[in-house]
Amino acid sequence: MSYFTESNLEWFLEQFRALGPLPGILLTFLKSFIPPMPTMVIVGVNAAVYGLWAGFLYSWIGMVAGCLTTFLLVRKISGSALIERWGNKPKVQRGMRWIQRNGFSYVFLLGILPVGPFVAVNIAAGLARMNVLSYLLAVSLGKGIMIFCVSYIGANLSDFIAEPYKLLGVLAFIILSLWASRKLDSHFVRKQAVQDTQAELQSN
Repeated sequence: MSYFTESNLEWFLEQFRALGPLPGILLTFLKSFIPPMPTMVIVGVNAAVYGLWAGFLYSWIGMVAGCLTTFLLVRKISGSALIERWGNKPKVQRGMRWIQRNGFSYVFLLGILPVGPFVAVNIAAGLARMNVLSYLLAVSLGKGIMIFCVSYIGANLSDFIAEPYKLLGVLAFIILSLWASRKLDSHFVRKQAVQDTQAELQSN
């Protein structure tokens, strides 16, 4: 993962500029299969190299395509031993229970965040057999909001360098995303615990 630095990614995109949007789309597509890849760096570099709107579009296409591919693959091979092991992870289990009740909201809200366990969300949605169109709409909207925000920062990076105080906004965005990710996860866990308790009391 040490290869995925801003300078290395810019070099990669410039070297294969003749291929048009494919390199930029490929990088964000791979994010769904290599979770440690830095989302903010990749999306920001796409915007810096291709421009705000083109970079946003390429990142959005690649990321949505990667998420959808992961989701459909999990739905297809949900009975395999590997997927079952993933499905037993606590975060995936919590996600599955929430997706069964509030699938669109869960995927959309977590999709807005540039950090967080979205690979687990894709797997949980696939295991829970969430409606494909509902999943696609939630991912498209959530990731669209996140990618535009990060692309704006990447496309105007020179302004941030010239006026370093603007970096405080970037730092605040990252900290807010981390805080929101933790809060959302905690909220989902608490609400799910209440619902499970109520269901247990009703069954007794």
